[in-house]
Amino acid sequence: MLNHIRPWLAQHPRWAITLLVCAVLSPFLAKPFNIDDPLFVWLARQVQAHPGDPFGFGVNWYRSVWPMWTVTENPPLAGYYYALAGSILGWNEIGLHLAGLLAALAVIAGTHRLARRFCQHPLLAACAVLFTPIFLVSANTVMCDMLMLAFWVWTVVFWVEGLEQNNFPKIMAAGLLMALALLTKYFGVALLPLLAVHGALEKRKVGSWVAGLLIPLAALGAYQWLTLALYRHPLFSAAAGFATVVQSQLGFSKVSGGLIALAFTGGGAASALFLAPVLWRRRTLALSTAGAIILGGAACGGGGFLHQYAALGTFADRAEVSGQFIFWLLGGLLVLGLAASDVGRNYRDARAWLLALWVGGTFFFTAFANWTVNGRSLLPLLPAVGILIARRWEAAGQRRFGALLIGLGASALLALLVAESDFQLAVAVRRSVQEVFALHSENRAAVWFEGHWGFQYYMQAQGATAVDFNRSRQLPGDLLVLPEHNTDVSQPPPETVARCETVSVPLGSWLTTWRADEGAGFYSSVVGPLPFAFGKVPPEVVVMCELEAGK
Repeated sequence: MLNHIRPWLAQHPRWAITLLVCAVLSPFLAKPFNIDDPLFVWLARQVQAHPGDPFGFGVNWYRSVWPMWTVTENPPLAGYYYALAGSILGWNEIGLHLAGLLAALAVIAGTHRLARRFCQHPLLAACAVLFTPIFLVSANTVMCDMLMLAFWVWTVVFWVEGLEQNNFPKIMAAGLLMALALLTKYFGVALLPLLAVHGALEKRKVGSWVAGLLIPLAALGAYQWLTLALYRHPLFSAAAGFATVVQSQLGFSKVSGGLIALAFTGGGAASALFLAPVLWRRRTLALSTAGAIILGGAACGGGGFLHQYAALGTFADRAEVSGQFIFWLLGGLLVLGLAASDVGRNYRDARAWLLALWVGGTFFFTAFANWTVNGRSLLPLLPAVGILIARRWEAAGQRRFGALLIGLGASALLALLVAESDFQLAVAVRRSVQEVFALHSENRAAVWFEGHWGFQYYMQAQGATAVDFNRSRQLPGDLLVLPEHNTDVSQPPPETVARCETVSVPLGSWLTTWRADEGAGFYSSVVGPLPFAFGKVPPEVVVMCELEAGK
């Protein structure tokens, strides 16, 4: 059977990529909006109504209503993309997730095309990206990350082809795509130093290729000027300052951030770990494992940082998280090892340096410069990791094709399970809202709620009002709804509550991406040190309080 698979894949790579991406992502198209998705939906709605003023509205996201430009830490291009998608495909979950699927398909197709210049097995590189937890979870959001990565990958495609072919139009196309990437997510600006170094190594002298770098610089300058004119603040500079302020408030050390980023890298890019037996010698794997145990033991031991996660109360909870942390820490070490070993073998090759700096720069930003470690920040390194996996397999002699398929299959299974757990979490949140209103369908009093993310989106869709801690005044008989697992939720004084009811929605899962008491913090390591965690996941609980007096 394997002898039939390989020729077909070699002859029809584009069909294989399209079918794989659609088959993997289609089951998640109806996923409810979750975590930061509502911000991008609201932004798209604003763009549709006022395209010249994308951030000109207020949103209650931090306990009170603030201007949108102070809440979001992303530029607005994703809002324009989803505004177009909503107008064509519909403003429901399926319509907007279809737009996300197109972006994901562009990433995988771009990875395949780029890999053709870097290795002999580009389909392996594409599959090693697709079958990762970070990719599948990020592809099932309506945030800006996957769209930015699509622009990023195709920027590198045209840049590499333009330099190697001395094709000036392709270099300029790369510059335009680079500008679109940084206007989608600020991290896109990292392409400037990355491609500048690659261009210098490739050409060994300054030439017309530098003109391609001027386009994103001009776009960045225009964005700074325009946002200063509209909102009296240059928003790119403001976003850079935000990370510094939040980091100082959270209190995690740089060492802790680096180790957590390694674990997120290993779990998020799990294909590198599952394919390790066909990529590395046993001695290398043994040394890497020993290093992960030593680093993980120091991180999770008595003097480690796990004590900062108060929700991990018992010794058993900490031991369970520690075991998973060390396992994914090994994966993170192997990912960085791929980049280091490749540039060590090919230190004269500008493409090897491009891949190494691509991986290393993304990791460094996530670990030490971003306000938190999360899966979304590590997403950009995946195409480079996929290509490095293919290059490493070829350097190892292309051994054991069957074992390679087993490793990819294991990675695909894990990625699908993680994506499904994130899907079920979003479903549980929406269902909890539906049950609240089913229980109080006859209630004519005002319905208030605390908490944000997807819970806020569906509560507001039902007509409830987010509590503004500076302005809201509830009346006797009003209903206050409090989600247990959310942000900015405070219990009302007991003397103001007449009675309470509880809605509990079981998840029935042993895997989660977002749960403090399990150590899972895919969207922010502030919640947990793992990108996802195995363990019995508690239900989503919502408390409904009928108020007796003004809170």
